[in-house]
Amino acid sequence: MKPLSLLIEILIILGVIIKNIEAEKHSKKQTERNATTQVSANELKQFLSHILERRKLIKVIYQRENALGKKKIQRKLRIKGIQNKDLSKRNKNHLRKQAKKNFTDEGDQLFKTGIKILQQSKNQKQKAEAYVFFAKAADMGNLKAMEKMADALLFGNFGMQNITAAIQLYESLAKEGSYKAQNALGFLSSYGIGMEYNQAKALIYYTFGSAGGSMMSQMILGYRYLSGINVLQNCEVALNHYKKVADYIVDKLEKSEGIPVEKVRLTERPENLSSNNEILDWDIYQYYKFLAERGDVQIQVSLGQLHLIGRKGLDQDYYKALYYFLKAAKAGSANAMAFIGKMYLEGNVAAPQNNATAFKYFSMAASKGNAIGLHGLGLLYFYGKGVPVNYAEALKYFQKAAEKGWPNAQFQLGFMYYSGSGVWKDYKLAFKYFYLASQSGQPLAIYYLAKMYATGRGVLRSCRTAVELYKGVCELGHWAEKFLTAYFAYKDGDIDSSLVQYALLAEMGYEVAQSNSAFILESKKAKILEKEKMYPMALLLWNRAAIQGNAFARVKIGDYHYYGYGTKKDYQTAATHYSIAADKYHSAQAMFNLAYMYEHGLGITKDIHLARRLYDMAAQTSPDAHIPVFFALVKLETVHLLRDILFFNFTMRWKWMKLDNTLGPYWDLFVIGLIVAVLIFLLRNRYG
Repeated sequence: MKPLSLLIEILIILGVIIKNIEAEKHSKKQTERNATTQVSANELKQFLSHILERRKLIKVIYQRENALGKKKIQRKLRIKGIQNKDLSKRNKNHLRKQAKKNFTDEGDQLFKTGIKILQQSKNQKQKAEAYVFFAKAADMGNLKAMEKMADALLFGNFGMQNITAAIQLYESLAKEGSYKAQNALGFLSSYGIGMEYNQAKALIYYTFGSAGGSMMSQMILGYRYLSGINVLQNCEVALNHYKKVADYIVDKLEKSEGIPVEKVRLTERPENLSSNNEILDWDIYQYYKFLAERGDVQIQVSLGQLHLIGRKGLDQDYYKALYYFLKAAKAGSANAMAFIGKMYLEGNVAAPQNNATAFKYFSMAASKGNAIGLHGLGLLYFYGKGVPVNYAEALKYFQKAAEKGWPNAQFQLGFMYYSGSGVWKDYKLAFKYFYLASQSGQPLAIYYLAKMYATGRGVLRSCRTAVELYKGVCELGHWAEKFLTAYFAYKDGDIDSSLVQYALLAEMGYEVAQSNSAFILESKKAKILEKEKMYPMALLLWNRAAIQGNAFARVKIGDYHYYGYGTKKDYQTAATHYSIAADKYHSAQAMFNLAYMYEHGLGITKDIHLARRLYDMAAQTSPDAHIPVFFALVKLETVHLLRDILFFNFTMRWKWMKLDNTLGPYWDLFVIGLIVAVLIFLLRNRYG
């Protein structure tokens, strides 16, 4: 455990230094987030030497204290005349157990303190303070704290990525039975990051992790059995794994603990990525705040919603959410009233749970015909919160809200018919309302649809459909928060940290993460994998993303086979993938590439007419293709014209030589006379 203690000490140093170092190289936006700076290697070495000396002194003092303590005990025993060796042993064992218990209790307390700080943290600096407590708890042997520290080393939290150290920690934890460590080692083995690339070993780690209770391992195994990755494809086994994870997620969603996370695609153009719609730009956020303070009700409600659940890269802040909702409610916004009711119904630090207050605000919103307010009243009557349980009233309010298109109300109606709460069980009606709600992405509705398809209740059983629906629910897990941290790491230039996080999500079956990981790998900016492994791994990930319906990934696979990146050059396979992307997804890029291959006869039969058609289709499909298509067609027509001219000159000379030999030197006069005779004949027939 010596190397582990060493690593823990490094992280304690980091936590202390974080408090004293100011972020000099960060922009205003990053300063607002209180991003911490990395500690230089020299500083770490200096502090580490001090720590090691301090630990040696502590060890010497501890030994001296033990020696003095033993002498005192012996004196007391002699004075009292107690010479019983068995009693002495029992006393020693008792003291050891007591010391161990105190040590363990102190570690547990430090870990709980760290968790509390982490849950209440609003910026990176506070999170760093939490990890200082985790480091101290880990140094005392707390396994959960050690897991936190291993994750910090793996994912590069606070700029301290150290894959080798993380693996050492995970291996020690795995011996102690940590399912999180088993999952992490499986992930690292599957990519060959810091370990030997070994899919068989990865599968074993995932199996042990899932058996120990790792939801991430369950999800990874579900995806592997669904797609047949290093295992025989088996829908039923995949269904079993995904169902366990979905049950866990739904339990969290019912407690309002589900947090939707934006999934930014790195494959977008750089100019779009810098102002991505999924993440609210800092300047735009400041502008929205200005408008909200000026009395823009719609903006007030929007900011309230963003802070309520922590969307668009903003931190969850109940106080700010309530502040904006109250301002909008005073201006008469029915949506704001309904959201205030929701906050009091669920309860939080800013709005403690209060059914009477919730009823008041829901009623105010419902009186204005607001769907969210109507749904809120339905919930109060359905669960009997502040009012007696009344299924008839609940049904009435849910129906009114559902008619206005509110998906949560549609789900509640489906649930009432599914469970027979206040109405007769009717699986067909339940399916109807679940389906309507699922079209708006209502996660609980998707879960119950999956349940119906899995059991064949009210609908024809379909394992594949059930798995796909369960997979959608599973992707709402708390682990999806890594999409944000990975994106910000990428923007801040921490490519390795970003890649590890995206790669883990890719392993769990997230299509966006698969394409993002492949995009980072093909850029060859990452340092955690050997250069020669990057293209083959990127091709593997593009392929997985393409199977899940990513058109851009399908085109990329064609490119890799066309240029021979990570595989042998194969024009025929490239043309096949371009054809799929063009026919199935109407990709303008695929059409253009395929047209070029038809023009030059690469991997397919040369066909100039089909090439022209595909170029035209590419221009019609995407405005961005107009200029490339124009130049491609100019080149094609020019080359074709030159070839026709050369061919015409050659063939005409050959034909003239042949006619001279057959008809004599005046064959051209004979042809002209024949043409004149035909014209006279046609004119006579027309006017005769």
